[in-house]
Amino acid sequence: MTSAPSTDPLALYRMRDGLYAIDLLITAVVHLDVFQQLDRSPLSLEGLCSRLGTQKRPSDVMMTLLKSLELIEERSGLFHLTQLAREHLLPDSQWYVAPYYAGMKDRPVARDFLEVLRTGKPANWTSLRDEKAWAAAMEHETFAKDFTAAMDSRGVYLGQALARATSLTGRTCLLDVAGGSGIYSCCLAAANPELSAVILEKAPVDAIAKASVEKRGFGERITVHAGDMFRDAWPVGADVHLLSNVLHDWDEPELRTLLKRSFESLTPGGVLLIHDMHLNDAKTGPLPVAQYSSLLMCITEGKCYARSELEPMLLEAGFHSVEIRPCAADRSVMTAKKR
Repeated sequence: MTSAPSTDPLALYRMRDGLYAIDLLITAVVHLDVFQQLDRSPLSLEGLCSRLGTQKRPSDVMMTLLKSLELIEERSGLFHLTQLAREHLLPDSQWYVAPYYAGMKDRPVARDFLEVLRTGKPANWTSLRDEKAWAAAMEHETFAKDFTAAMDSRGVYLGQALARATSLTGRTCLLDVAGGSGIYSCCLAAANPELSAVILEKAPVDAIAKASVEKRGFGERITVHAGDMFRDAWPVGADVHLLSNVLHDWDEPELRTLLKRSFESLTPGGVLLIHDMHLNDAKTGPLPVAQYSSLLMCITEGKCYARSELEPMLLEAGFHSVEIRPCAADRSVMTAKKR
């Protein structure tokens, strides 16, 4: 829990995290013809949604990806084509490459993106016809076990980076909300000997977390509290709350609910840690974050958020002193304090 690797796995993370982005680009180029629509006239996000018949959340993710690819630029709230897009994605150009993408239009994920954009509802996990959407699939033990193991495998590296980027000196109790296997609690506890932790997880993941924590030797310092973070009361008494890779699964109304619940149950003077991939304030990148946001938009009800989106919600909930620091593998940790 405290030994860093001698090599940098960044490329391995980026390959997996960016897997869906090509299909979103295919959908924008071939299925929705976004570039010809913007050639007709610059559009706001709302205007684009109206013209294309798409929903706000997935459309926002699509346009963030296109901005990060430098195909679109946003000026005064309107999307404009860049010269790169004009030369290569408009049919009157001799360098038009949309036909190069057209043969890929029936890829399962590209078809799923079109449906997600039109309905706003997530597709089945990894586009498998016999699988459910992620949130529903997590209620079944086999899927939950496999998914939690996958997130645990990345957490060994990401959790240690989070611990190095976060000062918890003087803090005594961590509430790890929807903490999965508990890997982040274990990493933070290993780096902070005075820190105990409670993992809030619903069945069947709560049992998985308990077994994982005990296997790693933290059973005496880390406990598991069974509960639904949206419906059940959160354990009180923690002076640190952790939302690691949680907010990106949900849309803004759910984020406001979670931030309000955190503020209400956090000890006065406590700190909230939001560990995730975060876009820059202008939502023009970084490209790896925009690519990962494409994946999240397709299979969950969320996306990657920018500090400029999260900070107003944090202030609305009652938090103050919002800061952000880099961690590892394009992740960062945003902190906010309760007076």
